[in-house]
Amino acid sequence: MTEKSILLEPYKAQEIYGKDESNVQIIRKTFPRLKIITRGELLKLIGDEEEIIRFEKFFELAMWHYERFGKVGQKDVVAMLDTKNASEYRAAKAANGEILVYGRQGFVVRARTKNQQLMVEKNEEKDLLFAIGPAGTGKTYTAVALAVRSLKNKEVRRIILTRPAVEAGENLGFLPGDMKEKLDPYLQPLYDALRDMLPQQRLESYLEDGTIEIAPLAYMRGRTLDHAFVILDEAQNATENQLKMFLTRMGSSSHFIVTGDKTQIDLPTRVGSGLLQAEKLLKNIPEIAFVYLDERDIVRHKLVGLVVKAYASVSR
Repeated sequence: MTEKSILLEPYKAQEIYGKDESNVQIIRKTFPRLKIITRGELLKLIGDEEEIIRFEKFFELAMWHYERFGKVGQKDVVAMLDTKNASEYRAAKAANGEILVYGRQGFVVRARTKNQQLMVEKNEEKDLLFAIGPAGTGKTYTAVALAVRSLKNKEVRRIILTRPAVEAGENLGFLPGDMKEKLDPYLQPLYDALRDMLPQQRLESYLEDGTIEIAPLAYMRGRTLDHAFVILDEAQNATENQLKMFLTRMGSSSHFIVTGDKTQIDLPTRVGSGLLQAEKLLKNIPEIAFVYLDERDIVRHKLVGLVVKAYASVSR
């Protein structure tokens, strides 16, 4: 007899087991020679090793289905337990190797342009990556997808997303609400990306327990960020001292991505952009990667590309 224990995250356990363990009841009928014990998040298997291996193959498909669609219904379980259907599921799973993450309702997040794919590749090679390019090129979105993938794969323990709270023509002091409410509009694009990639309940849980943290750049001072995937967005609006401070927060087993658009600097006159300085100082360090995106990478409305191109011609 062989024993095997699988520890699930609470929200995954609820979905895999089904309402009133309806999915577990179906699974037990398919594996009569296997004792399947559920104790909260702990799934314990007792039986022949060959039967456990067969169960693990099914369970891998069930977890893949959950990651893609955010749910596993009774019909899904029956289909995956059927030998013919299972082979089709495995073929679909293998065909999706280049996908970064599955978003809500099966929404697929993948690199959509050559330079976005270059971001993915450089992210695998380097612990510090700069992604520089105009609006709409998917810098932030791709970076957040890479962070979510790392968290799902347990390569990091947490995600930290940050932005400098620089007033782009608005006066922060006159915005209504407390400090958090004043700052949240600056961080909204990061929330939007996460909502595309994680079920709402899981996202709320991650935000509540600190697995995902979204905070202004000033909140990074004095910290050491270990075992984390950290993204600094809108880095063109970080001052030289702020960006130096951010880069020196890197701790053990950490991964940093810095994104920015050199054409949209909102800092006051005579205040140097940390992104411009970092590009000059760090570009020739082999351990640091720089990826440059341009109007060909714009994945928003086609007019955005034309607008970016028109403004770029004026600045030349």
